Amino acid sequence: MKNLRLAEGEYRFARIVWENEPLPSGKLVELALKEMGWKKSTTYTVLKKLVDRGILRNENAVVTSVVPREAVLREESRAVVERSFDGSLPSFLAHFMGGRTIPDEAVIDRFREGERHG
Repeated sequence: MKNLRLAEGEYRFARIVWENEPLPSGKLVELALKEMGWKKSTTYTVLKKLVDRGILRNENAVVTSVVPREAVLREESRAVVERSFDGSLPSFLAHFMGGRTIPDEAVIDRFREGERHG
């Protein structure tokens, strides 16, 4: 299984690809400079790293994603719940809601049901 966890800079870089794909690599260099202040060498170093990890693809100087943004966000969300709340979604939601009641407890029930069948 691929490691879908991205560092902040990697995520911002991948977001440029997700929002503009298919993206000629020269245009990616321009966008990375404009949005992140990265030099060409930095852009290509990070691109190679994400290609090697199977997150992005660079074929014929056109960059596309292999892994959709939603998969990366889902993995990051799971990691936060696991790391900070011992894997307890109800505990995460209670903290997220700041002590307010959760209006629809069925959301948690549907999540648990999905875990049993997924």
